[in-house]
Amino acid sequence: MDYAIPTGIILVTGVVLALAAQWKGWRPSLLTALIVGIVFRVVVMATSAIDTWQPVDFVESFKPAGEAVLRGQDPVIGSEGGWHFLPMIPYVYGLLLWLGIPWEWGGRLVTVVADIILIPLVGRLAGGATASLRAFQYACNPLVILVASVHGQVEPVALVFGVAAFVVARGPGDPDRPGLRNDPVAYVRERVSALGFGGAVRDLAADARPMLARALAPRQDDRVVLRRALFAGLLMGLALCAKSWPIWLIPGMLLLLPTVRARVTAFVAVGIAPVFFVVTEPLFLDASLAEIIQALRTIGDIRPIVGEWGYTPWFTGGDWALRPDLATFGTNLIYVTLLLVAFLWRRADPVDVTTALLLAFMVVTPRLGAQYLMWFMPFLVARPTRFAWPAILGVSLWSGYGYLYMTQFDTTTWWHLHSLWSRASVVLLPVLALALPWERRVSRAPADGPDNPARGSVPVS
Repeated sequence: MDYAIPTGIILVTGVVLALAAQWKGWRPSLLTALIVGIVFRVVVMATSAIDTWQPVDFVESFKPAGEAVLRGQDPVIGSEGGWHFLPMIPYVYGLLLWLGIPWEWGGRLVTVVADIILIPLVGRLAGGATASLRAFQYACNPLVILVASVHGQVEPVALVFGVAAFVVARGPGDPDRPGLRNDPVAYVRERVSALGFGGAVRDLAADARPMLARALAPRQDDRVVLRRALFAGLLMGLALCAKSWPIWLIPGMLLLLPTVRARVTAFVAVGIAPVFFVVTEPLFLDASLAEIIQALRTIGDIRPIVGEWGYTPWFTGGDWALRPDLATFGTNLIYVTLLLVAFLWRRADPVDVTTALLLAFMVVTPRLGAQYLMWFMPFLVARPTRFAWPAILGVSLWSGYGYLYMTQFDTTTWWHLHSLWSRASVVLLPVLALALPWERRVSRAPADGPDNPARGSVPVS
Protein backbone atom coordinates (compact mmCIF):
# COMPACT_ATOMS: atom_id res chain seq x y z
CA MET A 1 0.00 0.00 0.00
CA ASP A 2 1.50 3.30 -1.14
CA TYR A 3 -0.39 5.63 1.21
CA ALA A 4 -0.21 3.73 4.48
CA ILE A 5 1.35 6.61 6.44
CA PRO A 6 -1.22 9.30 5.39
CA THR A 7 -4.04 6.83 6.01
CA GLY A 8 -2.60 5.93 9.41
CA ILE A 9 -2.35 9.60 10.36
CA ILE A 10 -6.04 10.10 9.53
CA LEU A 11 -7.04 7.04 11.55
CA VAL A 12 -5.01 8.12 14.59
CA THR A 13 -6.45 11.63 14.32
CA GLY A 14 -9.93 10.13 14.36
CA VAL A 15 -9.16 8.09 17.47
CA VAL A 16 -7.76 11.14 19.28
CA LEU A 17 -10.82 13.23 18.39
CA ALA A 18 -13.26 10.48 19.44
CA LEU A 19 -11.55 9.93 22.80
CA ALA A 20 -11.15 13.67 23.42
CA ALA A 21 -14.85 14.17 22.75
CA GLN A 22 -15.63 11.48 25.32
CA TRP A 23 -13.14 12.85 27.86
CA LYS A 24 -14.06 16.52 27.49
CA GLY A 25 -17.79 15.96 27.15
CA TRP A 26 -17.98 17.56 23.72
CA ARG A 27 -21.30 17.50 21.89
CA PRO A 28 -20.36 18.32 18.27
CA SER A 29 -23.33 19.09 16.05
CA LEU A 30 -24.51 16.56 13.49
CA LEU A 31 -23.19 18.86 10.75
CA THR A 32 -19.74 18.77 12.36
CA ALA A 33 -19.85 14.99 12.61
CA LEU A 34 -20.86 14.71 8.95
CA ILE A 35 -18.12 17.08 7.77
CA VAL A 36 -15.45 15.21 9.74
CA GLY A 37 -16.76 11.83 8.59
CA ILE A 38 -16.97 12.86 4.94
CA VAL A 39 -13.47 14.36 4.92
CA PHE A 40 -11.89 11.30 6.54
CA ARG A 41 -13.68 8.83 4.25
CA VAL A 42 -13.24 10.72 1.00
CA VAL A 43 -9.52 11.40 1.54
CA VAL A 44 -8.83 7.74 2.39
CA MET A 45 -10.99 6.63 -0.55
CA ALA A 46 -9.02 8.91 -2.89
CA THR A 47 -5.62 7.61 -1.79
CA SER A 48 -6.88 4.01 -1.92
CA ALA A 49 -8.30 4.48 -5.42
CA ILE A 50 -4.97 5.67 -6.86
CA ASP A 51 -2.92 3.09 -4.92
CA THR A 52 -1.01 0.37 -6.77
CA TRP A 53 -2.41 -2.17 -4.28
CA GLN A 54 -6.07 -3.11 -4.44
CA PRO A 55 -7.88 -5.70 -2.26
CA VAL A 56 -8.10 -9.00 -4.11
CA ASP A 57 -11.83 -9.57 -3.57
CA PHE A 58 -12.59 -5.95 -4.47
CA VAL A 59 -11.00 -6.51 -7.90
CA GLU A 60 -11.59 -10.20 -8.56
CA SER A 61 -15.05 -10.70 -7.01
CA PHE A 62 -16.94 -7.43 -6.71
CA LYS A 63 -15.95 -5.91 -10.06
CA PRO A 64 -16.80 -9.09 -12.02
CA ALA A 65 -20.24 -9.03 -10.34
CA GLY A 66 -20.89 -5.54 -11.72
CA GLU A 67 -19.55 -6.52 -15.13
CA ALA A 68 -21.81 -9.57 -15.13
CA VAL A 69 -24.84 -7.32 -14.65
CA LEU A 70 -23.77 -5.24 -17.64
CA ARG A 71 -23.69 -8.46 -19.70
CA GLY A 72 -27.13 -9.42 -18.42
CA GLN A 73 -25.80 -12.31 -16.31
CA ASP A 74 -26.62 -13.29 -12.77
CA PRO A 75 -23.73 -11.77 -10.74
CA VAL A 76 -23.10 -15.02 -8.85
CA ILE A 77 -22.80 -17.00 -12.10
CA GLY A 78 -20.97 -14.22 -13.96
CA SER A 79 -18.35 -13.81 -11.23
CA GLU A 80 -17.89 -17.61 -10.99
CA GLY A 81 -18.99 -17.58 -7.38
CA GLY A 82 -16.87 -14.59 -6.39
CA TRP A 83 -20.08 -12.76 -5.50
CA HIS A 84 -22.08 -14.76 -2.95
CA PHE A 85 -25.16 -12.62 -2.42
CA LEU A 86 -28.31 -11.34 -4.11
CA PRO A 87 -27.93 -8.94 -7.07
CA MET A 88 -28.98 -5.70 -5.35
CA ILE A 89 -25.50 -4.21 -4.94
CA PRO A 90 -24.18 -5.54 -8.29
CA TYR A 91 -27.00 -3.58 -9.96
CA VAL A 92 -25.45 -0.42 -8.49
CA TYR A 93 -21.95 -1.59 -9.47
CA GLY A 94 -23.17 -2.16 -13.01
CA LEU A 95 -24.74 1.30 -13.19
CA LEU A 96 -21.53 2.99 -12.03
CA LEU A 97 -19.46 1.01 -14.53
CA TRP A 98 -21.96 1.87 -17.28
CA LEU A 99 -21.54 5.56 -16.39
CA GLY A 100 -17.81 5.16 -17.00
CA ILE A 101 -16.68 5.74 -13.42
CA PRO A 102 -13.36 3.92 -12.85
CA TRP A 103 -13.89 0.84 -10.69
CA GLU A 104 -11.33 1.90 -8.08
CA TRP A 105 -13.56 4.91 -7.37
CA GLY A 106 -17.03 3.60 -8.18
CA GLY A 107 -16.73 0.39 -6.18
CA ARG A 108 -15.76 2.33 -3.07
CA LEU A 109 -18.32 5.06 -3.67
CA VAL A 110 -21.10 2.58 -2.81
CA THR A 111 -19.67 1.74 0.61
CA VAL A 112 -18.45 5.25 1.48
CA VAL A 113 -21.86 6.81 0.82
CA ALA A 114 -23.54 4.11 2.92
CA ASP A 115 -21.08 4.66 5.75
CA ILE A 116 -21.65 8.42 5.69
CA ILE A 117 -25.40 7.84 6.02
CA LEU A 118 -24.66 5.63 9.03
CA ILE A 119 -23.24 8.61 10.94
CA PRO A 120 -26.62 10.26 11.69
CA LEU A 121 -28.26 6.85 12.01
CA VAL A 122 -25.88 5.92 14.84
CA GLY A 123 -26.83 9.17 16.55
CA ARG A 124 -30.52 8.28 16.19
CA LEU A 125 -29.83 4.78 17.47
CA ALA A 126 -28.13 6.24 20.55
CA GLY A 127 -30.81 8.83 21.19
CA GLY A 128 -30.95 11.02 24.25
CA ALA A 129 -28.34 13.55 25.35
CA THR A 130 -25.37 11.65 23.87
CA ALA A 131 -26.77 11.26 20.35
CA SER A 132 -24.49 13.88 18.78
CA LEU A 133 -21.43 12.53 20.61
CA ARG A 134 -22.04 8.98 19.38
CA ALA A 135 -22.56 10.18 15.80
CA PHE A 136 -19.25 12.06 15.99
CA GLN A 137 -17.45 9.05 17.45
CA TYR A 138 -18.75 6.84 14.67
CA ALA A 139 -17.59 9.43 12.12
CA CYS A 140 -14.07 9.07 13.60
CA ASN A 141 -14.10 5.27 13.97
CA PRO A 142 -10.89 3.89 12.38
CA LEU A 143 -12.15 0.38 11.60
CA VAL A 144 -15.20 1.48 9.64
CA ILE A 145 -13.07 3.91 7.61
CA LEU A 146 -10.73 1.05 6.69
CA VAL A 147 -13.59 -1.25 5.69
CA ALA A 148 -15.55 1.35 3.71
CA SER A 149 -12.80 3.47 2.14
CA VAL A 150 -9.87 1.07 1.75
CA HIS A 151 -11.40 -2.37 1.34
CA GLY A 152 -14.67 -1.34 -0.30
CA GLN A 153 -16.41 -4.20 1.51
CA VAL A 154 -20.20 -4.09 1.51
CA GLU A 155 -20.71 -4.24 5.30
CA PRO A 156 -21.69 -0.53 5.41
CA VAL A 157 -24.51 -1.18 2.92
CA ALA A 158 -25.91 -4.04 5.00
CA LEU A 159 -25.57 -1.96 8.16
CA VAL A 160 -27.15 1.20 6.79
CA PHE A 161 -30.38 -0.70 6.13
CA GLY A 162 -30.10 -2.78 9.32
CA VAL A 163 -29.55 0.20 11.62
CA ALA A 164 -32.28 2.16 9.82
CA ALA A 165 -34.63 -0.76 10.53
CA PHE A 166 -33.81 -0.46 14.25
CA VAL A 167 -34.44 3.29 14.24
CA VAL A 168 -37.78 2.89 12.46
CA ALA A 169 -38.87 -0.04 14.64
CA ARG A 170 -38.14 1.86 17.85
CA GLY A 171 -39.94 4.96 16.65
CA PRO A 172 -40.17 8.16 18.70
CA GLY A 173 -39.89 8.36 22.45
CA ASP A 174 -37.46 7.15 25.09
CA PRO A 175 -34.46 5.39 23.47
CA ASP A 176 -34.28 2.97 26.42
CA ARG A 177 -36.70 0.13 25.79
CA PRO A 178 -37.07 -3.18 27.63
CA GLY A 179 -36.28 -6.36 25.77
CA LEU A 180 -38.53 -9.39 26.24
CA ARG A 181 -40.55 -7.60 28.88
CA ASN A 182 -42.95 -10.40 29.80
CA ASP A 183 -40.28 -12.91 30.87
CA PRO A 184 -41.91 -16.33 30.32
CA VAL A 185 -39.39 -18.15 32.53
CA ALA A 186 -40.20 -15.94 35.52
CA TYR A 187 -43.93 -16.32 34.83
CA VAL A 188 -43.74 -20.12 34.76
CA ARG A 189 -41.54 -20.18 37.88
CA GLU A 190 -44.08 -18.02 39.73
CA ARG A 191 -46.96 -20.31 38.74
CA VAL A 192 -45.13 -23.47 39.75
CA SER A 193 -44.21 -21.96 43.11
CA ALA A 194 -47.79 -20.90 43.82
CA LEU A 195 -49.74 -23.85 42.41
CA GLY A 196 -47.33 -26.77 42.14
CA PHE A 197 -46.34 -28.35 38.84
CA GLY A 198 -49.70 -29.91 38.01
CA GLY A 199 -51.66 -26.82 38.96
CA ALA A 200 -49.27 -24.60 37.03
CA VAL A 201 -49.71 -26.68 33.86
CA ARG A 202 -53.52 -26.49 34.15
CA ASP A 203 -53.35 -22.75 34.90
CA LEU A 204 -51.07 -22.02 31.96
CA ALA A 205 -53.24 -24.12 29.64
CA ALA A 206 -56.32 -22.23 30.76
CA ASP A 207 -54.57 -18.87 30.26
CA ALA A 208 -53.12 -19.70 26.85
CA ARG A 209 -56.09 -18.73 24.68
CA PRO A 210 -56.97 -15.49 26.53
CA MET A 211 -53.30 -14.46 26.53
CA LEU A 212 -53.02 -15.13 22.79
CA ALA A 213 -56.24 -13.24 22.11
CA ARG A 214 -54.98 -10.23 24.09
CA ALA A 215 -51.63 -10.34 22.31
CA LEU A 216 -53.26 -10.35 18.86
CA ALA A 217 -55.97 -7.79 19.63
CA PRO A 218 -55.56 -4.49 17.75
CA ARG A 219 -54.60 -1.34 19.66
CA GLN A 220 -55.88 2.17 19.30
CA ASP A 221 -52.64 3.16 17.52
CA ASP A 222 -52.51 -0.11 15.57
CA ARG A 223 -52.28 1.49 12.13
CA VAL A 224 -49.28 3.63 13.07
CA VAL A 225 -47.49 0.74 14.77
CA LEU A 226 -48.11 -1.67 11.89
CA ARG A 227 -46.88 0.91 9.37
CA ARG A 228 -43.70 1.28 11.40
CA ALA A 229 -43.32 -2.50 11.52
CA LEU A 230 -43.80 -2.79 7.76
CA PHE A 231 -41.12 -0.20 6.97
CA ALA A 232 -38.71 -1.71 9.49
CA GLY A 233 -39.18 -5.16 7.97
CA LEU A 234 -38.65 -3.83 4.45
CA LEU A 235 -35.42 -2.14 5.50
CA MET A 236 -34.15 -5.29 7.20
CA GLY A 237 -34.98 -7.23 4.04
CA LEU A 238 -32.77 -4.85 2.05
CA ALA A 239 -29.98 -5.48 4.57
CA LEU A 240 -30.31 -9.19 3.81
CA CYS A 241 -30.09 -8.42 0.10
CA ALA A 242 -26.66 -6.91 0.69
CA LYS A 243 -25.35 -9.84 2.74
CA SER A 244 -26.78 -12.81 4.61
CA TRP A 245 -25.37 -12.09 8.10
CA PRO A 246 -27.97 -9.38 9.04
CA ILE A 247 -30.22 -12.29 9.97
CA TRP A 248 -28.65 -11.85 13.42
CA LEU A 249 -30.17 -8.34 13.58
CA ILE A 250 -33.76 -9.52 13.16
CA PRO A 251 -34.44 -10.51 16.81
CA GLY A 252 -33.44 -7.09 18.13
CA MET A 253 -35.56 -5.30 15.53
CA LEU A 254 -38.60 -7.43 16.41
CA LEU A 255 -38.15 -6.80 20.14
CA LEU A 256 -38.24 -3.06 19.54
CA LEU A 257 -41.80 -3.36 18.23
CA PRO A 258 -44.50 -3.15 20.93
CA THR A 259 -47.02 -5.83 19.90
CA VAL A 260 -47.17 -9.36 18.57
CA ARG A 261 -49.12 -8.14 15.52
CA ALA A 262 -46.37 -5.65 14.72
CA ARG A 263 -43.65 -8.28 15.11
CA VAL A 264 -45.46 -10.70 12.80
CA THR A 265 -45.91 -7.91 10.23
CA ALA A 266 -42.23 -6.97 10.36
CA PHE A 267 -41.09 -10.59 10.16
CA VAL A 268 -43.16 -11.21 7.04
CA ALA A 269 -42.01 -7.91 5.50
CA VAL A 270 -38.36 -8.95 5.88
CA GLY A 271 -38.84 -11.47 3.09
CA ILE A 272 -40.29 -9.05 0.54
CA ALA A 273 -37.07 -7.49 -0.78
CA PRO A 274 -35.08 -10.76 -1.08
CA VAL A 275 -37.97 -12.42 -2.93
CA PHE A 276 -38.29 -9.36 -5.18
CA PHE A 277 -34.64 -9.48 -6.24
CA VAL A 278 -34.88 -13.22 -6.96
CA VAL A 279 -38.13 -13.26 -8.97
CA THR A 280 -37.28 -10.13 -11.00
CA GLU A 281 -33.95 -11.43 -12.29
CA PRO A 282 -35.54 -12.60 -15.58
CA LEU A 283 -36.80 -9.03 -16.07
CA PHE A 284 -33.58 -7.18 -15.28
CA LEU A 285 -31.09 -9.84 -16.38
CA ASP A 286 -30.99 -12.55 -19.00
CA ALA A 287 -31.10 -15.23 -16.30
CA SER A 288 -32.94 -18.52 -16.70
CA LEU A 289 -34.69 -20.36 -13.89
CA ALA A 290 -31.89 -22.94 -13.85
CA GLU A 291 -29.27 -20.19 -13.46
CA ILE A 292 -31.22 -18.57 -10.64
CA ILE A 293 -31.46 -21.90 -8.81
CA GLN A 294 -27.74 -22.51 -9.37
CA ALA A 295 -26.95 -19.04 -8.02
CA LEU A 296 -29.07 -19.61 -4.90
CA ARG A 297 -27.29 -22.90 -4.28
CA THR A 298 -23.93 -21.16 -4.59
CA ILE A 299 -25.06 -18.46 -2.15
CA GLY A 300 -26.00 -21.15 0.36
CA ASP A 301 -22.72 -23.02 -0.07
CA ILE A 302 -20.22 -21.65 2.47
CA ARG A 303 -16.77 -23.13 2.04
CA PRO A 304 -15.17 -24.26 5.34
CA ILE A 305 -12.17 -21.90 5.08
CA VAL A 306 -10.66 -21.19 8.50
CA GLY A 307 -7.36 -19.87 9.82
CA GLU A 308 -7.84 -16.11 9.77
CA TRP A 309 -9.07 -15.35 13.28
CA GLY A 310 -9.40 -16.56 16.83
CA TYR A 311 -8.65 -20.11 17.81
CA THR A 312 -8.59 -21.73 14.35
CA PRO A 313 -5.21 -20.26 13.19
CA TRP A 314 -3.56 -22.18 16.01
CA PHE A 315 -4.74 -25.40 14.33
CA THR A 316 -3.73 -24.33 10.79
CA GLY A 317 -0.33 -22.77 11.42
CA GLY A 318 -1.80 -19.32 10.90
CA ASP A 319 -2.71 -19.96 7.26
CA TRP A 320 -6.03 -20.39 5.47
CA ALA A 321 -7.16 -23.99 5.28
CA LEU A 322 -10.20 -26.01 4.26
CA ARG A 323 -11.02 -27.70 7.58
CA PRO A 324 -14.61 -29.03 7.67
CA ASP A 325 -14.01 -30.36 11.20
CA LEU A 326 -13.12 -26.95 12.60
CA ALA A 327 -15.84 -25.23 10.57
CA THR A 328 -18.51 -27.66 11.79
CA PHE A 329 -17.39 -27.40 15.41
CA GLY A 330 -17.29 -23.60 15.16
CA THR A 331 -20.73 -23.38 13.54
CA ASN A 332 -22.28 -25.51 16.28
CA LEU A 333 -20.46 -23.43 18.89
CA ILE A 334 -21.96 -20.28 17.36
CA TYR A 335 -25.51 -21.64 17.64
CA VAL A 336 -25.06 -22.78 21.25
CA THR A 337 -23.37 -19.51 22.25
CA LEU A 338 -25.99 -17.28 20.65
CA LEU A 339 -28.82 -19.22 22.26
CA LEU A 340 -27.12 -18.79 25.63
CA VAL A 341 -26.57 -15.07 25.01
CA ALA A 342 -30.20 -14.62 23.93
CA PHE A 343 -31.30 -16.23 27.20
CA LEU A 344 -28.94 -14.23 29.40
CA TRP A 345 -29.92 -10.91 27.79
CA ARG A 346 -33.61 -11.78 27.35
CA ARG A 347 -34.68 -8.80 29.50
CA ALA A 348 -32.17 -6.32 28.08
CA ASP A 349 -32.70 -3.40 25.75
CA PRO A 350 -32.96 -4.81 22.21
CA VAL A 351 -29.93 -2.81 21.08
CA ASP A 352 -27.92 -4.37 23.89
CA VAL A 353 -29.23 -7.82 22.93
CA THR A 354 -27.96 -7.23 19.40
CA THR A 355 -24.58 -5.96 20.60
CA ALA A 356 -24.20 -9.04 22.80
CA LEU A 357 -25.13 -11.42 19.97
CA LEU A 358 -22.70 -9.84 17.50
CA LEU A 359 -19.79 -9.61 19.94
CA ALA A 360 -20.33 -13.21 21.06
CA PHE A 361 -20.33 -14.28 17.41
CA MET A 362 -16.91 -12.69 16.95
CA VAL A 363 -15.54 -14.51 19.98
CA VAL A 364 -16.56 -18.03 18.88
CA THR A 365 -16.64 -17.88 15.07
CA PRO A 366 -14.17 -20.19 13.28
CA ARG A 367 -13.89 -17.95 10.21
CA LEU A 368 -13.74 -14.19 9.89
CA GLY A 369 -12.54 -11.41 7.61
CA ALA A 370 -11.52 -8.09 9.11
CA GLN A 371 -14.69 -6.55 7.68
CA TYR A 372 -16.80 -8.76 9.99
CA LEU A 373 -15.56 -6.71 12.91
CA MET A 374 -17.63 -3.80 11.62
CA TRP A 375 -20.88 -5.66 12.34
CA PHE A 376 -21.13 -4.59 15.95
CA MET A 377 -19.63 -1.11 15.58
CA PRO A 378 -22.80 0.99 15.14
CA PHE A 379 -24.45 -0.72 18.11
CA LEU A 380 -21.42 -0.64 20.41
CA VAL A 381 -20.68 3.00 19.56
CA ALA A 382 -24.33 4.00 20.07
CA ARG A 383 -24.54 2.25 23.46
CA PRO A 384 -20.95 1.80 24.65
CA THR A 385 -20.01 -0.55 27.46
CA ARG A 386 -17.17 -0.30 29.98
CA PHE A 387 -14.74 -2.08 27.64
CA ALA A 388 -16.14 -0.67 24.38
CA TRP A 389 -13.11 1.44 23.51
CA PRO A 390 -10.52 -1.23 24.36
CA ALA A 391 -12.45 -3.48 21.97
CA ILE A 392 -12.71 -0.80 19.27
CA LEU A 393 -9.03 0.11 19.51
CA GLY A 394 -7.96 -3.53 19.66
CA VAL A 395 -9.78 -4.64 16.51
CA SER A 396 -8.76 -1.41 14.75
CA LEU A 397 -5.07 -2.02 15.48
CA TRP A 398 -5.34 -5.64 14.38
CA SER A 399 -7.17 -4.74 11.16
CA GLY A 400 -4.95 -1.74 10.46
CA TYR A 401 -1.87 -3.98 10.68
CA GLY A 402 -3.38 -6.18 8.00
CA TYR A 403 -4.61 -3.40 5.74
CA LEU A 404 -1.72 -0.94 6.06
CA TYR A 405 1.42 -2.81 7.10
CA MET A 406 1.19 -6.29 5.63
CA THR A 407 0.34 -4.90 2.19
CA GLN A 408 3.81 -3.31 1.97
CA PHE A 409 5.49 -6.65 1.26
CA ASP A 410 5.79 -9.34 -1.39
CA THR A 411 3.63 -12.46 -1.33
CA THR A 412 6.11 -14.65 0.58
CA THR A 413 6.62 -12.07 3.31
CA TRP A 414 2.88 -11.40 3.44
CA TRP A 415 2.13 -15.06 4.18
CA HIS A 416 4.77 -15.13 6.92
CA LEU A 417 3.30 -12.02 8.52
CA HIS A 418 -0.21 -13.43 8.10
CA SER A 419 0.68 -16.53 10.10
CA LEU A 420 1.72 -14.30 13.01
CA TRP A 421 -1.12 -11.81 12.57
CA SER A 422 -3.91 -14.36 12.44
CA ARG A 423 -2.69 -16.20 15.54
CA ALA A 424 -2.27 -12.91 17.43
CA SER A 425 -6.01 -12.28 17.04
CA VAL A 426 -6.69 -14.73 19.87
CA VAL A 427 -5.61 -11.95 22.26
CA LEU A 428 -8.68 -9.95 21.22
CA LEU A 429 -11.21 -12.63 22.13
CA PRO A 430 -11.28 -11.88 25.90
CA VAL A 431 -11.38 -8.14 25.14
CA LEU A 432 -14.46 -8.61 22.96
CA ALA A 433 -16.01 -10.84 25.63
CA LEU A 434 -15.45 -8.12 28.24
CA ALA A 435 -17.05 -5.56 25.90
CA LEU A 436 -20.39 -7.36 26.07
CA PRO A 437 -23.04 -5.29 27.92
CA TRP A 438 -22.75 -7.40 31.07
CA GLU A 439 -23.99 -4.60 33.32
CA ARG A 440 -27.11 -4.11 31.14
CA ARG A 441 -28.55 -7.62 31.06
CA VAL A 442 -31.78 -6.21 32.50
CA SER A 443 -33.17 -3.06 30.90
CA ARG A 444 -33.38 0.08 32.99
CA ALA A 445 -36.62 0.98 31.22
CA PRO A 446 -39.80 0.39 33.23
CA ALA A 447 -41.43 -2.93 32.45
CA ASP A 448 -44.86 -1.62 33.45
CA GLY A 449 -45.43 0.69 30.51
CA PRO A 450 -48.19 1.09 27.94
CA ASP A 451 -46.22 -0.96 25.42
CA ASN A 452 -45.73 -3.88 27.80
CA PRO A 453 -47.23 -7.01 26.21
CA ALA A 454 -47.64 -8.50 29.66
CA ARG A 455 -50.43 -6.01 30.31
CA GLY A 456 -52.23 -7.00 27.12
CA SER A 457 -53.10 -4.93 24.09
CA VAL A 458 -55.60 -2.11 24.26
CA PRO A 459 -58.51 -3.15 22.04
CA VAL A 460 -59.90 -0.71 19.54
CA SER A 461 -63.12 0.79 20.86
